[in-house]
Amino acid sequence: MKLLFVADPLHTFKTYKDSTFAMMREAARRGHELWVCETASLCWQQGHSVSAHVQRIELTGDAQDWWRQVAEGQQLLCGFDAVLMRKDPPFDTEYLYATHLLGQAEREGARVFNRPQALRDHPEKLAILEFPQFITPTMVSSDMAALKAFHAQHHDVILKPLDGMGGMGIFRVRDDGLNLGSILETLTDNGRQTIMAQRYLSAITQGDKRVLLIDGVPVPYALARIPQGGEVRGNLAAGGLGVAQPLSDHDRAIAEALGPVLASRGLLLVGLDIIGECLTEINVTSPTCFQEITQQTGCDVAALFIDALERRLK
Repeated sequence: MKLLFVADPLHTFKTYKDSTFAMMREAARRGHELWVCETASLCWQQGHSVSAHVQRIELTGDAQDWWRQVAEGQQLLCGFDAVLMRKDPPFDTEYLYATHLLGQAEREGARVFNRPQALRDHPEKLAILEFPQFITPTMVSSDMAALKAFHAQHHDVILKPLDGMGGMGIFRVRDDGLNLGSILETLTDNGRQTIMAQRYLSAITQGDKRVLLIDGVPVPYALARIPQGGEVRGNLAAGGLGVAQPLSDHDRAIAEALGPVLASRGLLLVGLDIIGECLTEINVTSPTCFQEITQQTGCDVAALFIDALERRLK
C-alpha cells in the first residue's frame, strides 16, 4: 500500500518514543510505501483535487539519520491508499483548515484516518461531555465568577486550557484558593477564552492512564503516567514516569462503552485518558504511547494498528 503520513516535520521526531515512527516502521516492515507531508503543503484549487508536496522516504535503521528521501513532488491525496492525519496539537485554526482540506480530499476518494469530520467533532478536552456518566465534576466556561463558584463548591480543582497538549497550562488550585484570581485571569484572558475546570482526582498519584482504542477495541495494556517530583501532571512531556499495566475492569468498561461509538464515527485510533475511575480526555489527533507499552509488555501496538488499517482498506 501507498501510505501518506500528514505529520510534523521529520526532524522533530523523537524516534525512541514516537508513535507515528512506530507506525511507519511497522508499515515499512510489511512492504508498504511511506510518504510524508506537513499540513502547510496541502493545497486545493478550483478544477483540481486536493494535493500536497510530498516526499517518499525509506527508514535507515539509524537512530539519528533515521530516514532518507527517495522521491518528492506534488501528488493528489486521492492517489494514496490511505492518508494518516498525525499532526500534533494545538488544535488551532490552521489545524481546523487542514481538516477541511482533508475532508475535501475524502469527497474526492481519499481514505483519511482519523476522519476529518470526526477530528472536528471530538475536540480532545470537550469530547468527554458526551459521556458524563464517566467523568469527574466538570465545568467549561470563560465566566470567571462561575469558575470561582465551581472552585468554592469542589475546593480542589484542576484548571486547563482547551487547546493544550502534554500538560501545558494546567494548574491545580487547592482549598485555600491561592492565586485563583490570577490563574483565571491568565487562562481565560480576562474572560475572553473558554477553559475547563475539573474536580481534582487524588488517584493521579497512581497515574494518568492512557488507554488506546484501535478500531474500537482496547489495547490490553494502559500506560499509567505517574507525576514525579511534586508535579500534579502525569504527562510524559511534563516529566511523568510511564508504567505499562493491564487494563483494570473499570478501564475496560469505559473503553468498551466508548470504543464502538467512536469507531463508527471514523476514529480508527483514540487515546482515552483515565484517572482512577474517571475519564478525563478523549485524544483523537495523534494519540501516543505505542512504544512505551510495547517495550514494557511485548504487546506490539503498532502491529495492532497496521492490522486494523489494512482491514479497513480491504
